Amino acid sequence: MTRKLERFIDWLIFNLDALLLGSAVAVGLVLLMLLLRAAGRSIVRADPRCMSWKGVIGRVLAKTGVLFMAAAALEIVVSYAQPPARIERLFDIAFIVAFALQGAVWGRELILGIVGQHVGERPGETTLGNAMGVIRVLVSVALFGIAVVVILGNLGVDVTALVAGLGIGGIAIGLAAQGIFSDLFAALAILFDRPFRRGDTIRFDTTTGTVEKIGLKTTRLRSLTGEMVIMANTKLLEREIRNLAAGDDRQETLRFGLVYQTAPEKLEQVPALARAAVEAQPGCSLVRCVLVGFGASSLDHELIFVHEGLDADAMFAKRAAIIVAMLKRFAAEGIQFAYPAQTTFTAAPDGTLVMPYAPVATAPSPRS
Repeated sequence: MTRKLERFIDWLIFNLDALLLGSAVAVGLVLLMLLLRAAGRSIVRADPRCMSWKGVIGRVLAKTGVLFMAAAALEIVVSYAQPPARIERLFDIAFIVAFALQGAVWGRELILGIVGQHVGERPGETTLGNAMGVIRVLVSVALFGIAVVVILGNLGVDVTALVAGLGIGGIAIGLAAQGIFSDLFAALAILFDRPFRRGDTIRFDTTTGTVEKIGLKTTRLRSLTGEMVIMANTKLLEREIRNLAAGDDRQETLRFGLVYQTAPEKLEQVPALARAAVEAQPGCSLVRCVLVGFGASSLDHELIFVHEGLDADAMFAKRAAIIVAMLKRFAAEGIQFAYPAQTTFTAAPDGTLVMPYAPVATAPSPRS
């Protein structure tokens, strides 16, 4: 025992300068990390929701652990002092373990901070925060799993079989929970891509409704008729979605048909009558009103107008007012709207056709 003590004293005296220099560097590094952690905590207090990149970096720095600082300091001292190989290996292992675990913590806080930044930018979208618990678990398991593999690999353990087993287990779990994960990633796609947010009015297929909740698996909308529409996130993103809340105005289309007996002169008046009906409503302007084709029972027309603003109730009210105004103006001009009908023509005994409707009376000429 005395001989070992004498060897230690001799080593200490021989490496005293290196120990002092290493200790000074280690103390400086620890002080720097303490200052960075304090700065990070100050940033987090000022921006608890991490709504900026500064807040995300502060969140990462605030999670620097004391054990990692101590392990880093000892590793620096050992690198300067050059102790026996066994002691140096022991401190190397301690630093690798501390660094792997600290790296997992930093990575987790960075990923969660980025996700939280996107959630925090939209207070109305806080329902997507329901996914944060699952995201935290998935990120933590993945990063700490990698940290454990790194630690075991540096300890000399053959991790090939372990990695293969984890890969097979991950594939099995992924296949078993394929539907859940697909909806989860669809929710994350909504979070990052932002096709819509809570409170927006969207339209897909024949459904129009206001988004009330974007959950981990489903999105819930309140339709115009009042019922709740529940749609899986994956199925919803597979459809063509029209976000009626995007933009500064809304464009609406009205389709109508006129009877085939309408005179060409009257057809030429239709665009002007439609423009007058549309522009009589404040905030509405006509894009076009044109004859688009010959229908089975009507001369088909298409009217497109723009309504300023995103208020759906106001738009539908003005749409109804435009329809009523068109009914009045067309009636005043003797223009009739068509409806599905069939006309039967009867032949007289001599083969001439008998008209199924009375001929239009013409006004007498001034000379008669």
